[in-house]
Amino acid sequence: MSADWSRICTLAEILPERGAACLVDGHQIALFRIEEDTVLAVGNFDPFAHANVISRGIVGTQEGRWFVASPMYKHRFDLRTGSCHDYAEVCLPVFPVRVDAGVVYVAVPEE
Repeated sequence: MSADWSRICTLAEILPERGAACLVDGHQIALFRIEEDTVLAVGNFDPFAHANVISRGIVGTQEGRWFVASPMYKHRFDLRTGSCHDYAEVCLPVFPVRVDAGVVYVAVPEE
């Protein structure tokens, strides 16, 4: 499975511990800058609220793992795996991210 990398923004344009939404090849993606230069990406669609709102969620940690709590119903999703803390059978898609010379790139794997 290969993927093309898309330039999204500069690292400075994403505030630490905040989300940002982007559209890549028809996929709504939520980006989160969780540490100085670490960015993680999950799908922006909240499967419980049926809305593209994950990027507006609250970022936090639990037992050393980063999560985002949906702004709608507060379900928590692991930012590295996409798994829901509250319902094991629900998962957000996770997208590869790389930061190169202060620029954030996201890849959407081919289906």
